[in-house]
Amino acid sequence: MSISPAETPSLRFFHAGPAPRTAGPRPGGLNDGLLLYPGMRVGLFGGSFNPAHDGHAHVAETALRRLGLDRVVWLVSPQNPLKSDAETAPLAQRMASAREWADRADGSRHMVISDFESRVGTRRTIDTLRALTARYPGVKFVWLMGSDNLASFHRWRGWTDLLSLMPMAVVARPGSLLESRAAPAALRYRRYRIHAHEALTLADRQAPAWVYLTAPLNRASSTALRAEAASARR
Repeated sequence: MSISPAETPSLRFFHAGPAPRTAGPRPGGLNDGLLLYPGMRVGLFGGSFNPAHDGHAHVAETALRRLGLDRVVWLVSPQNPLKSDAETAPLAQRMASAREWADRADGSRHMVISDFESRVGTRRTIDTLRALTARYPGVKFVWLMGSDNLASFHRWRGWTDLLSLMPMAVVARPGSLLESRAAPAALRYRRYRIHAHEALTLADRQAPAWVYLTAPLNRASSTALRAEAASARR
């Protein structure tokens, strides 16, 4: 699907706006156990993982291999502000779920499951990433997401700040390929998109820069797994 330049000026979309800077990490949040060093190429893969599944492992594996990363950190959020508390499992349960699937993934020794957001007391993704870049200067961070999240990325508070903070890689997910390619964020930042064959250079690029990676599609989804679990309990 292609959109001509003449069509883009009429584009209307929700803009969540910039995110103000917070006071920084809370006391006791300094020991995060990530062990990151200057020069490392590190993918940051955030989400509720409610529960984690093979599709998450697929995104992490694809990014690790195609971007030439040294590590992928799964940032398990304490609570997604776009989802209700009632539908979110306890953090410890979601951490265990993420760890199980990361351990099964190719390159699992390069994957870390982290509750960094809970340790430093951040709620928004942009605040978490600001805390990480401040704590680990010299680390080459890349934000990772599935294409299903790109479709609604423009609704995240501080999404433009995030794209100015670090490069981003989007991995194709079933059911969102066309929608994500025409997403407001994709259109607004289309001139900063690099070709997939340049993916190995992404971590070394100055933000904003992003890449869209296609790979064999994995159809697992957290929504479907929660629905299946709820049906089994009836």
